[in-house]
Amino acid sequence: MTETAPPPAPVADDATPPPPGPPDGRLALVSTRGLTKVYGRLTALHHLDLDVPQGAVYGIIGPNGAGKSTTFAILSTLLKPTAGTATVCGFDPTRQPKEVRRRLGYMPDVMGVYERLRVDEYLQFHAAAYGVPRNQWTELIEGLLELVDLDVKRDAMVDSLSRGMKQRLSLARAMVHDPDLLILDEPASGLDPRARIEFRLLLAELQRLGKTILISSHILAELQQMCTDIAVIEAGRLLAAGTPNEILSRLGSARRATVRFLDGTEAEYPVADEAEQAVLLKRLMTEEEGREIVEFKVVTHDLEDLFLQITEGIVQ
Repeated sequence: MTETAPPPAPVADDATPPPPGPPDGRLALVSTRGLTKVYGRLTALHHLDLDVPQGAVYGIIGPNGAGKSTTFAILSTLLKPTAGTATVCGFDPTRQPKEVRRRLGYMPDVMGVYERLRVDEYLQFHAAAYGVPRNQWTELIEGLLELVDLDVKRDAMVDSLSRGMKQRLSLARAMVHDPDLLILDEPASGLDPRARIEFRLLLAELQRLGKTILISSHILAELQQMCTDIAVIEAGRLLAAGTPNEILSRLGSARRATVRFLDGTEAEYPVADEAEQAVLLKRLMTEEEGREIVEFKVVTHDLEDLFLQITEGIVQ
């Protein structure tokens, strides 16, 4: 008797086929294809194609009005696109909002806190809203407050917290249902330098715990330090996307060595990393006879250089 292969499993009518992922083969936790949002005569998003790899800290940079918050609002089920598609953890935010909300934690640029509550009451409220069983609240809230370094403030009133503490509390609120994806819209806005450093360390810990983080910020130097991937958006269009090194390489070289010789001449050499710097310096010292080196300086480009060049149309 000849065995026949079983028929393929039925596919639900509302299932969304997974779009192609990042070119390096990583699984895309968030994808958009042709995502467009139009308000009257204003096009806030123009055919945006974006892939956020699972486990990434993905930074989106762009000037005010570039479309960052609009993108976040669509992905967070708060806004419907005019055209195009999006998937978050394999679900469509427009057609399957409940599934998306179970898997996503959203921290908007405007803090939403209830200041007449204590810190623990604030988190209890959101745990109840997400359907977290009551018998899990104590352990959950203790863990979240310890993670964001607010455990000593659990009995404090929310309105007594500093801005940095409120930002950390807002992040704890976004994680109360243990989401796979965190969307953070300008989370460091208005924070002092110490609070920004603490927040950056917290995001690194969240990535270590396996969270995928989609973040926007005007502080480009900080994004370069914390992000595994970046995208540059202006006027609703995606201008560049990739790892920081990939994007910075579009400037010709992210790192260049400038050498000044005793005879007053100077030369510049592209170097990929510190190993190439060492090889270059050794070669110069052996090959440049009679030209003593008086200065060897390495200059690196950063996201601010990149952003200025891309938005001026130099890099396409």
